[in-house]
This record gives sequence, C-alpha cells and structure tokens, in this order.
Amino acid sequence: MLPYRIRMAGKAMSEQLPAVLISEAEIDQRVRELAAEISADYADKGNVVLVGVLKGSFIFLADLSRRLTISRTIEFIAVSSYPDGNVASGAVRLVMDVRGNIENRHVLIVEDIVDTGHTLKYLIGMLRSHRPASIKTCTLLHKPGSAEVEVPIDYIGFGIGDEWVVGYGLDYAERGRTLPYIGVINPDD
Repeated sequence: MLPYRIRMAGKAMSEQLPAVLISEAEIDQRVRELAAEISADYADKGNVVLVGVLKGSFIFLADLSRRLTISRTIEFIAVSSYPDGNVASGAVRLVMDVRGNIENRHVLIVEDIVDTGHTLKYLIGMLRSHRPASIKTCTLLHKPGSAEVEVPIDYIGFGIGDEWVVGYGLDYAERGRTLPYIGVINPDD
C-alpha cells in the first residue's frame, strides 16, 4: 500500500491507502448500469426526485444523476445513526429533512450503504409522511449479512461482506471519503 497524508486538527498524519475492494473502474461500470436500469424504469414517470442521504451518498448521487436520461431533481436528507462514531445503535435521528415538496412525486432514495437496515427503514417511513407517489431505494453497497430489519432495496450496486469500507463518499471518522474506489480498513489500527 502506498502512504498518503490526512490533515487532522492541523496536523498531517501519515497513513496507508486502504486495500482496494471495488475499483474505480468497477464502480463506474456499475453506476452506468444502474443509471440505465433506473432510467428505463422511470421513463414514463415524469420528474423523479432523487433524495441523497448525506454525507456518504454525495459522490454516488452525483455520478448516478449525471448518467440518468430521465427528468430529475435532487434533494438531500441527513440522519444520524452512529452516536459514538462507529457503532450502530439501531436508533436513527433526523438531522435535515428534504426542503422541496415531494408530495405526489416519484422518489428514489440514494444511499451509500445499507447494513443493518435501520436507517433505510426509518427514511422510508419518514418520507412516506410527505405523501409521495412512490418510494424506491438505491444503494451503492449492501451488507446482507449485517441486516437486522427487512427493507426493500430496489437497486443495489454491490453486495459486500462485513468489512469496514471507505472511499467514494464513505468514511470512517470523516477519513477516506474522497478516495475514488472502495477500500477496506481495519478501524482498530
């Protein structure tokens, strides 16, 4: 692994680049495939609202939205589900709701990763209160082995195991988010 530098609290910290789990090229190809599938499914639905879940989905949402061939608008929502930074408690808290009106509109929730399912279940229920015409879900990564609740996932980029991952929007303690690939880390290091 090649060393890289991260700035934290004004100090540079040398770290190793995470091992590649999913390459930049693989991500690009899969995002193109997802965009084609979503575009076909929503071809006759009018303007679709893509709801990106901050912060992790922002890179995936940007790349996906640029490749869609359908009319779309973008909204963001923010939730908190890791109160101590790295352990999922199951409790989800709304930090920022969508700002635009999604009533009677087709909504596609765009997530970076679905592991336990608690966050996505919460988001679906919360967004239903806005009375959209439909809600579907799209995630870049899915950890089926970590599921604690059942949630519908309509579009999945990649299924992965129980590894800790960073890159392409995903982070660990705000680090690794801007890597162009999905890498595996050991958070205990």
